[in-house]
Amino acid sequence: MVNVLTLLFFFYLLSRLLRELDLQENDVEDRGPRWLSFPDSCTSLVSLNFACIKGEVNSGALERLVARSPNLRSLRLNRSVSVDTLSKILLRAPNLEDLGTGNLTDEFQAESYSRLTSALEKCKKLRSLSGFWDASPICVPYIYPLCHQLTGLNLSYTPTLDYSDLAKMVSRCVKLQRLWVLDCISDKGLQVVASSCKDLQELRVFPSEFYVPGASAVTEEGLVAISSGCPKLTSLLYFCHQMTNEALITVANNCPNFIRFRLCILEPKKPDAMTGQPLDEGFGAIVRECKGLRRLSISGLLTDKVFMYIGKHAKYLEMLSIAFAGDSDKGMMDVMNGCKNLRKLEIRDSPFGDVALLGNVAKYETMRSLWMSSCNVTLKGCQVLASKMPMLNVEIMNELDGSSEMENHGDLSKVDKLYVYRTTAGARDDAPNFVKILQS
Repeated sequence: MVNVLTLLFFFYLLSRLLRELDLQENDVEDRGPRWLSFPDSCTSLVSLNFACIKGEVNSGALERLVARSPNLRSLRLNRSVSVDTLSKILLRAPNLEDLGTGNLTDEFQAESYSRLTSALEKCKKLRSLSGFWDASPICVPYIYPLCHQLTGLNLSYTPTLDYSDLAKMVSRCVKLQRLWVLDCISDKGLQVVASSCKDLQELRVFPSEFYVPGASAVTEEGLVAISSGCPKLTSLLYFCHQMTNEALITVANNCPNFIRFRLCILEPKKPDAMTGQPLDEGFGAIVRECKGLRRLSISGLLTDKVFMYIGKHAKYLEMLSIAFAGDSDKGMMDVMNGCKNLRKLEIRDSPFGDVALLGNVAKYETMRSLWMSSCNVTLKGCQVLASKMPMLNVEIMNELDGSSEMENHGDLSKVDKLYVYRTTAGARDDAPNFVKILQS
């Protein structure tokens, strides 16, 4: 929690040198719009992001700040900034390259949106667009004149726009390289992306807040369409409700240059939607064909076989995320022994226990961290790891009851969460009560 008065003092000290202020993913206590009252000496801003702030912002102070910041390149606003204020700001910041819009709702008149379009057209260097807080469908056509120059588009905060609105906008973004969108774009919308955005390199499809079974959401069909139409794709985050081995094999063959591949099937342990089989072969194709893969997240019904494929083929893998997968300790051991470049391993709700944890303890010296939650690791196993590897921080936690003690208070009791990481500074002294640091 950040106190606004603290921010004011901080701004005062750094105002002459401040180049970037990014409040993304911070919980800011709102005590009014005064926090944006930068001193007149602040003219060095290059990037300003206060999209996470929920309260009102002093529009006059914001306009003056932008006007005296000639080097401003990135500006991301919160939902309190109106269309009229946004238009005034853009006229004072013609060199913007990255813009997060304010509130684009239908409570404003068409004249306001016309002024916004005129202001946007003057921003010839603008390449990335985000925000669209509470966006109304009536605002979409006013963005069209800008679409042809965009390389980045974030529509992940636009649950009010449906498939047709999103498709009409995206179809005009022919230079797009990065797209973030909600799954309400549907498979049909992704087909539009595939046919229009041939330079797409990164795609993230996030789940909508509410999902109705049978509603139009993305499936394996949309992913296959993207892989067929966007051969330059190297980074994927895809939330969906179903997948098939056939689709994953097709995607692997179409896009062998994946560096990051993260697939999240929202229903745990869901099998191939067509055959009912585990998705081992599909993910096996991903790690076999995408030889430069650095980051991988897997989901769905998966056996130890998929970990054999990962250990055998994913030689450059640095980060692996696993959930509800595997049959036995062998799965994790195949990964630990096979993935020579592995730096970060995250596992939850999987059957791996002490045998897997202790099977290759030397590996942790080359890794950055290991996280395990709701697995079969015991307190005894964690203690053995801590004693064998004194240069590691081994932390166990039980957040359910706010206690660092295990449920049965015995060496064989299961650990709720385990966090292992390298350190040269020793055990930390700021651990909360539910965290217990094991000593060697």
